[in-house]
Parts: sequence; structure tokens; C-alpha cells
Amino acid sequence: MQAKRPRISNEDRSQAMRRALLEAGRALFVAKSYTETSTPDIVAAAGVTRGALYHHFEDKKALFQAVVEAEAEAVARSIDEVSDGELTAIGALIKGGEAFVTAMTEPGRTRLLLLDGPAVLGPAAMRAIDERHARKQLREGIEAAIASGALPALPAGALTAQLSAAFDAAALGIEMGDAIADHRAALHGLIEGLAGSPAER
Repeated sequence: MQAKRPRISNEDRSQAMRRALLEAGRALFVAKSYTETSTPDIVAAAGVTRGALYHHFEDKKALFQAVVEAEAEAVARSIDEVSDGELTAIGALIKGGEAFVTAMTEPGRTRLLLLDGPAVLGPAAMRAIDERHARKQLREGIEAAIASGALPALPAGALTAQLSAAFDAAALGIEMGDAIADHRAALHGLIEGLAGSPAER
């Protein structure tokens, strides 16, 4: 007697379909760009119907935003993975910066988060996404360093924006072929310079 296959719930089927759309969308947005990717391309690559696409996402732009959000979440997870309660406040900022730069070397990620994301979604939407993820972590690290006296009492929001821009510039430079070690060294120097002395790491 043939064993019965386990039944797949509607929820599991729906989640699998959403994952397929996100994976297909990401691959196409990286390979062809957002502009050159059509909804028929996406549904064909995902192996779903056009109706399934619009069941999960309002339109192509909504799918793109979901892809970008997922990439930002992945970067934030990478930063969380290097969190260590034994690090100094400055050491934690440096380790977090290293994790960010490394996470951004994932193929296609710099393009999605730093190039096409702002162009398609607009700067305000991208900032909102960033503030839910890596920028939020950076601000928390800066605030902790200021509170501990490891950093001077500078405006935390402005300092977060400027350090975030430096990290993004490093990711873009590495994407264009710069040595990752050079950018890590420069970021170390930048953070240590703000602290006024070399950090434990």
C-alpha cells in the first residue's frame, strides 16, 4: 500500500508561492534591472500564475520593495551575529561595521539597496527601510557609545547619518573593485578617530 503524502496546508502553499516570487524577483532584478524586468518574466521564473503574483503583491514595485526589505533584514541579521557583550562600545561599532561591509558583498545586494532601491522606491522609502534595520542598529550602537563616554556627546542622529553614509560608500567602493581590507582599515580609523584612541577589538 502506497503511503499517503502529507497534506500541504493552504498557508504553507501560500508561503511557498510568496518565497518563489521573492526569489524569482530578486534574481531578475539583479540580472536584468527593475526596469527591464516584466511581470510575465517574474511569474514564468517563479512558476506561478499572474493572479498569484497579484494575490501576494499589489504590483511589480511592491514585489521589488519586499525584495529590498528582505535584503535589509539579511544585513541586519549579519550584524546581530557578531554582537558580543564582551566588546567595548567602540569595538562593537567596528565589528558591526565589518559585518555590514561583508554582508554587502553578497552578489546583487549593493545594487538592490544602494543603487536601484533609491531610484525605484525613492530616498524617503529607502531611509525608512534602513531605519528599521542596519541604521537602527548603528544608531543604538552610537547612543550606547555616547552614554558610556566612549564617544563625545555629538548629535546621535547626525552622527548615525554620516557614519551610515561612510559604510555605504565603502560597500559601493568594494562593489567597484576596491580592496575590502582597505575599506575596513579606513572605517576602523574613522571610528577610532571619533573615539580619540584605539579601540579594543
